[in-house]
Amino acid sequence: MRNVTLVLEDGTKFHGKSFGYDCPVAGEVVFNTAMMGYPESLTDPSYAGQLMVLTYPLVGNYGVPPFTVEPDGIASFMESDKIYASAIIVADYSEQYSHWNAVESLADWLKREKVPGITGIDTRELTKVLREHGVMMGKILFDDEPDNIPTANYEGVNFVDQVSCKQIIRYNEGSGKKVVLVDCGVKNNIIRCLVNRGVEVIRVPWNYDYTGIDFDGLFLANGPGDPDMCEDAVNIIRKQMSISTKPICGICMGNQLLAKAGGAKIYKLKYGHRSHNQPVRLVGTEHCYVTSQNHGYAVDASTLDKEWEELFVNMNDGSNEGIRHKTNPWFSSQFHPEACSGPVDTEFMFDRFVDALVK
Repeated sequence: MRNVTLVLEDGTKFHGKSFGYDCPVAGEVVFNTAMMGYPESLTDPSYAGQLMVLTYPLVGNYGVPPFTVEPDGIASFMESDKIYASAIIVADYSEQYSHWNAVESLADWLKREKVPGITGIDTRELTKVLREHGVMMGKILFDDEPDNIPTANYEGVNFVDQVSCKQIIRYNEGSGKKVVLVDCGVKNNIIRCLVNRGVEVIRVPWNYDYTGIDFDGLFLANGPGDPDMCEDAVNIIRKQMSISTKPICGICMGNQLLAKAGGAKIYKLKYGHRSHNQPVRLVGTEHCYVTSQNHGYAVDASTLDKEWEELFVNMNDGSNEGIRHKTNPWFSSQFHPEACSGPVDTEFMFDRFVDALVK
């Protein structure tokens, strides 16, 4: 293992060893407090452009599942077609793995997909730095290549355009109600949850104008980066809402885009929500749910148009976790009801959306 150094934009340095692909890389450094799910997190397109820090100390002990594809074209165990995170940073990488479904080690997978991995980092101290300062840009440098310094930008980059599909893809064709899914970086399990409920999914690029095609409901998917870079998608959502009251549901980035279409503003969280244990409350009730989340931006609920209201709020910091229209079947969640990996306490959001399609 080669010696590497993680250098944050404020000059803070952390020294460790490389266990993945040996290549310097730069990106936004974020932390995830989940205890499991690194195959799902690494393949989540929402991590595009980011160096992912896992706070759980032992990583790699259950290896990596095979990349198999189901008859419908969806990967069996991964959330997309490849690793989207720019790097993974852990405290203790387990070289030995054991799991009934594992076919290779995390290190071998990272090397095959040319993604750096660092171990031996004090991730507890690193997380404290990020919590105090907020997310920062960082660089992974190899000590024996001091002049090989990577550059990267995160602010002002349209990552959604980079990860979205480029053409229309159909799933479960010819069955049930038709749902247009706007792909901002959709996780596979969102598609699975819709297909499993018997609807046809028409997956379209993030900036595709779907207002002229035949469908029964609109689904706005998750995605990476700044939602303010997706004005084209917002304008199309606004156009759709002006001509129809067909059901609309959004997740994560979808919540933010729907809110923007409803007149709200977006702001960047200090260090984001990336975990499996974020508590959210259903507004107007004492019902609280444990949720899986992965986002760095939030909706400023105070800027919502008068026809909209909050649906969920975060119990830790009071930030918005979902919105709904007061009269039309338009609603969303900032968290991930499909989880994967994570709790499935809020998967009922898919049921509510599908039920709305037949009303």
